[in-house]
Amino acid sequence: MGVMEKIKEIEAEMARTQKNKATNYHLGTLKAKLAKLRNELLVEQSGGSSGGAGEGFDVARLGDARVALIGFPSVGKSTLLGTLTSTQSEAAAYEFTTLTCIPGTLKYKGSKIQVLDLPGIIEGAAHGKGRGREVIAVARSADAILIVLDAGKEGLNRHREILERELETVGIRLNQRPPDVTFTKKKTGGIRFASTVPLTKLGPEPQKVATQIMREYKVVNADLLAREDITVDQLVDVIQGNRQYKPCLYFYNKVDTVTIEEVDKLARMPHSMVGSVNQHFNIGEAHEDDLLKAKMWEYLGLTRIYTKRKGQPPDLEEPVVLSEIRKGTTVKSLCSNVSSQMLRDFNYALVWGTSAKHSPQRCGLSHGLDDEDVVQIVTKTNKQQSQDKNYQQLVQGFSDKYHKKKYEAKKQKQGRLRR
Repeated sequence: MGVMEKIKEIEAEMARTQKNKATNYHLGTLKAKLAKLRNELLVEQSGGSSGGAGEGFDVARLGDARVALIGFPSVGKSTLLGTLTSTQSEAAAYEFTTLTCIPGTLKYKGSKIQVLDLPGIIEGAAHGKGRGREVIAVARSADAILIVLDAGKEGLNRHREILERELETVGIRLNQRPPDVTFTKKKTGGIRFASTVPLTKLGPEPQKVATQIMREYKVVNADLLAREDITVDQLVDVIQGNRQYKPCLYFYNKVDTVTIEEVDKLARMPHSMVGSVNQHFNIGEAHEDDLLKAKMWEYLGLTRIYTKRKGQPPDLEEPVVLSEIRKGTTVKSLCSNVSSQMLRDFNYALVWGTSAKHSPQRCGLSHGLDDEDVVQIVTKTNKQQSQDKNYQQLVQGFSDKYHKKKYEAKKQKQGRLRR
């Protein structure tokens, strides 16, 4: 029996089984088997890649954040890219106009956001249909996903559910956060299970369910600590360890083709907004501020920080843009974004803005920053640096670099003279 036949058999058994406390253990085991078989199928189809997404389009990572446009063919992704970034992507009245990844740069609030127009995907994309594997591989590398839907077709075709299912199949969790669970594999000692809260979603015997699921993945020695009430699916995600959690915004395009009642219904759905690219409803030109750009900024978790030198006004022209998704929005993230040497020589920071209790507030590396805060970094003095335990090693490193550079310059000069 092949993998696909096993998957269909388990799905049929799950559909036949009633959901209650008595069958919770059995359903948990079936879900673990199903997730394992789906992962095996993806690995087999992608040529042995454990991520299951295959190779994506070769696009250089640029800017402060990356957003992937995903949707069915002919929903307006290419037109949306041109409106957001002024990048020309071929748009036509027939399907599959875009056959490769078209990148563009959105400049908004001093930040540069890379927007990727991907080919339209169809049902079965997770298993490679219609270049779906390449599209999903790029989606895994994005900081956020913008799913573009046709408001006129959504009522009948249910494209939103299909796209959510395809992304979930390859391990992308939309608008979810990682479960607060610590899972550590060991060499010996057996399975130790503990929780700090009551686990109501794993049935009357959560330890038995968790142990059986771990055994399905051939894990016989591990420590598992749950700090929240998790489901069987979340437990499987923790054990597999290859899930990615992405913020996702659903944009219903072409709302000018449906009634006001349908627009109201779509706008009230979670993580959704409505608009029309052609009619410039909720979306303006590349240089204009609009609701869609504001929502993208919010979902990316971007923060503008203005830097300040001692005795000088802050630089309000070119802010340092930090991302909650990439490195965080702390003083440490700001230092590492500017220079590794600044992080090494950091002494303290003076912060003006909403994150400070008083202006200025003297803060350390762990202080969280808010949007449009002003920060002045104060580095260690030479005397403070000399008291550091790694100071001698640091001085020796600088000396080696200096003499190496001097020696290379001397060799180049001798080479020119011999010519």
